[in-house]
Amino acid sequence: MSGPTGHPRAGGDAGELTAAGSLPATWREHAVGHPDRPCLHDPVAGWTTRGQLAAAGAEVAGRLYAAGLRRGDRVLLSAPSGVALVAAHTACLRMGLVVVPVNAALRRREVAHIVADASPRGAVIDDPGMQSWVRQAEPDALVCTSAVDLPPGNAPSLDDLDGDEPAILGYTSGTTGAPKGAVLTHANLLAGAEALRRAWGWSESDRLVLALPLFHIHGLGVGLHGTLHSGASAVLQPSFDSDAVIDAVREHRATLFFGVPTMYNRIAGNPRAPELAALRLAVSGSAPLPADLHRRLEENTGLAVLERYGMTETVMLVSNPLDGDRRPGSVGFPLPGVELRLLEPGHSPAADPEVPAGAPGEIWVRGPNVFAGYWRRPGAGPRADGWFCTGDVGRRDADGYLYLEGRSGEVIITGGLNVYPREVEEQLADHPAIAEVVVAGRPDEQWGELVTAYVVPAPGRRAPSADELRSHVAERLAPYKHPRAVVPLEAVPRNALGKVQRHLLGEVAGPEAPLTEVQST
Repeated sequence: MSGPTGHPRAGGDAGELTAAGSLPATWREHAVGHPDRPCLHDPVAGWTTRGQLAAAGAEVAGRLYAAGLRRGDRVLLSAPSGVALVAAHTACLRMGLVVVPVNAALRRREVAHIVADASPRGAVIDDPGMQSWVRQAEPDALVCTSAVDLPPGNAPSLDDLDGDEPAILGYTSGTTGAPKGAVLTHANLLAGAEALRRAWGWSESDRLVLALPLFHIHGLGVGLHGTLHSGASAVLQPSFDSDAVIDAVREHRATLFFGVPTMYNRIAGNPRAPELAALRLAVSGSAPLPADLHRRLEENTGLAVLERYGMTETVMLVSNPLDGDRRPGSVGFPLPGVELRLLEPGHSPAADPEVPAGAPGEIWVRGPNVFAGYWRRPGAGPRADGWFCTGDVGRRDADGYLYLEGRSGEVIITGGLNVYPREVEEQLADHPAIAEVVVAGRPDEQWGELVTAYVVPAPGRRAPSADELRSHVAERLAPYKHPRAVVPLEAVPRNALGKVQRHLLGEVAGPEAPLTEVQST
């Protein structure tokens, strides 16, 4: 498919994206070619060069090998964002271990699930409580901190990896249930990083302010891997603070910033936001960026934030163009090497036609970045021909731009008609009494489901009634899409990356709000 000048072309030779073999192979080339070039900065270590990072990774690999870890073993990683964590991560990948990133905010039950499922042989974890949970669940596992204070050794083989070997076991964010482990190979990671290097013009002269956590594919597979693969540099932030990000952009002359909508919302409210005009590129992902926030950021900073779409199972899939129209609310076009089709539910990507422009369809993808399958779940994941149903619903406009409508399981079926929550949310978001809104279905005997708005009121305002919301969208949405009930919330339940946890809406809402009587439509 072709689109505006400068957008990344879909399809292409997948072999070109993985020709280097693996990410560690490209890291080695950068370290040998430019060992003294700055690579990573953190508040404790300051600047670390490529050569220093390569040496630190080799030292950690030797210690892990001497402790008994071998190629193919799973290793949990959880520590604050910094050079020590990156050295441990790169060491694991370079020696053929399988990294299992773990969110430091997880609790005992959640960690126990991952340990039971992944059966790790090792764990590099800084939090003492999480260390104890791992030891209880897997007594034979090697457990240490990110300092990897173990006896020295020598790993006999580094950077000699096959593209089909597993590299990361990434557990899904669990917004709808227990997380599953997606097996990403070395070829998957390389294809994802190389596609972004080409699509975003990522070069050695770029410097990224990286405030995203390194336990998720956005911070790890995009921010860190993309930086190391392209030969660029990154300023690691231990946590997000809008002033700290703006300071880092100025002090380190950064050219890139990647964030999630929650971060961009805070940046938009910072009077110093115009200072980010110095950036070459600002990218948003992990959750939908509201179109009105996109416009506010452009007005305040001059930056047209580039929104993209990916998932744990695929690294990145789709991106707005680097050069060309970045349309608010759209995630753009398939990245190099990615094939994407929109289909009616139950249809086959190999045999059935796509839905027409403007119509919603399930998103199917194929490419060298698409994962190998789910850990210990035979038959789950991509089909034999490589096509994978993402579970997301999208639509294309007449120019081919992709818009996400939500998860297929989130579609509200009311009176036999389908309602896509994001469409309704976008039309409600500019109501003056609303700070945040999430739309979901609630069971109803007559209609099957009622379109329900879960609302966080604006400061000093009460939650609007269903009648007020219906009036607000009367000229913009068909009547069957109008909210029929309103449930006030103190806060929208989200995970660490800002994704709405819809399955928790009932828990945080408390007693059900009275339903407005529904007339036939």
